[in-house]
Amino acid sequence: MVAEAAPGAALPALLGRLARAAAARDAQGFAVLFTPDGRYHDGFFGLHEGRAAIAAMLDRFHAGGEAFFWQFDDVVANGELGYARYVFSYRSCGPGSNGQVVVFEGIAQLRLRDGLIAEYDEAFDRGVAFTQLGYEPARIGKLLERYARAFASSPTAQAHLAARAERREGAPDKE
Repeated sequence: MVAEAAPGAALPALLGRLARAAAARDAQGFAVLFTPDGRYHDGFFGLHEGRAAIAAMLDRFHAGGEAFFWQFDDVVANGELGYARYVFSYRSCGPGSNGQVVVFEGIAQLRLRDGLIAEYDEAFDRGVAFTQLGYEPARIGKLLERYARAFASSPTAQAHLAARAERREGAPDKE
């Protein structure tokens, strides 16, 4: 499968192919939508770099779920950067939640290169999914604590905190 160029107007079509490949468990068709060095940062499964790792991640999706349905709306792009709101659902195959349909919404951020996805990142409320899976509140708390610690130590959070400290040193505190 060869992806078409994805300037801003083509991003909805690219996202449609991504959603169809995920639903069909077409790991290679999914991965080929990424550049060879592409990165997919999944909110549950973490960072996957390169087509082989991205294809393996999609296989992990299907180990714990089936009947995937991914809708992208409100897509905006400038040719190099795109955003889309999404709603994602699947039927769980996991112990304790087998057959449960899990649905949540999020925002996808995509960096595009040569008509393909160079980087995919997403933001969504993991707790919404964990609750639907029937996880005990203590387990949800531990998982969210782990995600919070990981983000707090990330380069993004650290750069933000450094900028915040610089701003506070040079400007009156208005908080």
